[in-house]
Amino acid sequence: MTKPPLAILLAAPRGFCAGVDRAIQIVEQALVKWGAPVYVRHEIVHNAHVVKRLEAMGAVFVEELTECPDDRPVVFSAHGVPKVVPAEAAARQMVYVDATCPLVSKVHAEAQHHARAGLHILLIGHAGHPEVVGTMGQLDPGSMTLIETVDDVNAFTPADETRLAYVTQTTLSVDDTKDIVAALRRRFPKMAEPRKDDICYATTNRQEAVKAIAAEAQLVLVIGAANSSNSVRLKEVAERSGAISAHLIASADNIDWAWFDNVTTLGLSAGASAPETLVQGVIAACRARFTVSVQEVVTAQEDVVFRIPRVLENV
Repeated sequence: MTKPPLAILLAAPRGFCAGVDRAIQIVEQALVKWGAPVYVRHEIVHNAHVVKRLEAMGAVFVEELTECPDDRPVVFSAHGVPKVVPAEAAARQMVYVDATCPLVSKVHAEAQHHARAGLHILLIGHAGHPEVVGTMGQLDPGSMTLIETVDDVNAFTPADETRLAYVTQTTLSVDDTKDIVAALRRRFPKMAEPRKDDICYATTNRQEAVKAIAAEAQLVLVIGAANSSNSVRLKEVAERSGAISAHLIASADNIDWAWFDNVTTLGLSAGASAPETLVQGVIAACRARFTVSVQEVVTAQEDVVFRIPRVLENV
């Protein structure tokens, strides 16, 4: 039988960002330098396929530093950690490498700068996300208030509305964050703002790429983990931007082919911690069932590269 046609609109940019590339390279180079096992506090990035590959190389993933022995190296994840974590590692005389994304570190530095100026900081983000936990952990308790929605803005009562600043999680929905920031500006016009948008270039670019394909596709699939904030946001962006349906999948194995009923155009993207092999796996699975044509829709070019820590250079 002749396979039905399927046009795939492939979003670009998609997949790994510079911060994720750097974090994975840090674990790989640490294994080369010190041998296995190398411990990693929290998933280095939010992707089970990446974690499984690094585990096969000798990485051991743990949730807390208390699970790590004193005599083995430990890597802190790309999402950032509260300042008490490296302080504890130093007190235990552990060898540690911080893989925090430089763009997350920028937010940490902004928050610390505002705190030194005596400002109370509003952090726009999602409760419980490792990046939010790490950012709030840069300052003393009570120095920062988490804002998740416009309702939170309206409910917040500051001690001094002239002594406020805001920062944001790097992986938020650009459109949602604009609404929250607008509400903050209306209520607190004297509030200090980031000199440059805290939402990272990769998050913004991937959301714009999904917007470019969503209206032309009956179905959009976003490859990424359910606990990956930027991946979840991509699915939401697809739904809001005209896709008839959108789903977040970990890999081709998670596809429900009933989703493809009456679908002639598929939009496909991947979150910033999803490897390109998973994208190609979805395309291959589609080719097994359809006569596939692929068109890459490019909305931005990315050439950002972050250096790994000096201790791992030239390994």
